[in-house]
Amino acid sequence: MDWRKRITVDPLVCHGKACIKGTRVMASVILDNLAGGIATEEILKSYPSLNPEDIKAAISYAAELAGERQISLTQ
Repeated sequence: MDWRKRITVDPLVCHGKACIKGTRVMASVILDNLAGGIATEEILKSYPSLNPEDIKAAISYAAELAGERQISLTQ
């Protein structure tokens, strides 16, 4: 999936955070919900402007970001 077709960054929308195009729903909100164990169906009910492809785009966006950074696991 090419997440760039569904996710945009605009400095005038949500302080420049990555959002689903045409909405003010940030990709991070979708990812936080998924990480919290909330089912896709529940997310879609909570954010009716979204569709399943938007959730997949947020996951693809996160996967690409994770591949670009290295985080130290030692403290």
